[in-house]
Amino acid sequence: MNGGAGRLRSLGRALPLSPAVVLLLLFLAGPIGYCAFIAFTDLQLTGQAHASFVGLANFRRAFGDEEFLNAVWLTLVFTVVSSLLGQNTLGLALAALMRRASKPVRTLTGGVVITAWVLPEVVAGFLLYAFFRREGTLNALLDQLHLPSQNWLFTLPILAVSFANVWRGTAFSMLVYSAALNEIPGEIEEAAEVDGARGRRLWWHITLPMIRRSIGTNLMLNTLQTLSVFGLIWVMTRGGPGGRSQTLPLFMYEQAFQNSMIGYGTAVALLLLVVGSLFSLVYLRLLRTEV
Repeated sequence: MNGGAGRLRSLGRALPLSPAVVLLLLFLAGPIGYCAFIAFTDLQLTGQAHASFVGLANFRRAFGDEEFLNAVWLTLVFTVVSSLLGQNTLGLALAALMRRASKPVRTLTGGVVITAWVLPEVVAGFLLYAFFRREGTLNALLDQLHLPSQNWLFTLPILAVSFANVWRGTAFSMLVYSAALNEIPGEIEEAAEVDGARGRRLWWHITLPMIRRSIGTNLMLNTLQTLSVFGLIWVMTRGGPGGRSQTLPLFMYEQAFQNSMIGYGTAVALLLLVVGSLFSLVYLRLLRTEV
């Protein structure tokens, strides 16, 4: 009797969650499962009546493909430079400076940084393309300063798109760290200063440990977002020149929709999903660790 009543109570608690579970299975787990199946086939976009199961052939092809390995390397460079170093560090620095700045300065700085964040990705890509191109704003400024100019999108394409991603995405890190810093009780910092902890010692031993969870959360979200950046790079360089800014999302698009190899492109997408999952597991494990 008690067992039946307990099951009914558990069913009653789970019933309100059932629509969300159905939606997740339908629109998240379903497409991921279908993509996982396609990754093991030779499905093509055109010129094929039926797809055949090819096992791990697409994955073996990927790891033997120099273009794929180049895309993996560029994806890591793009993620480390623009997310782990760029957005994270600059966002933390802006949040720390704005914490001690006057209200007009905070309002102006926050407005400028957030404007870049709310711009559509395609619009931001065109703006940064105009900034870095041979006849663009950056070279015009360098000419005014009598400094050498160059075609940045040709000579340093991966660094140019990395800078563009930093410019566009730093606002998110700034907002996360601003909220975290504002939650630190003032009495703790005052007590630390009385004990002689000032400047870098205060920042390293008191402030950073107290916002460690915010740092981990921000790094995880920024990394996952950066791994999937497509429109910004596509508008600025289309992965060129010569594949020198072709990250995994662009390589996947090229193989699936330009070369019509849906199976191979989906296998690359599945590998990208695995990379993102590994990053997430690392960050979640760090977040579970107590300060």
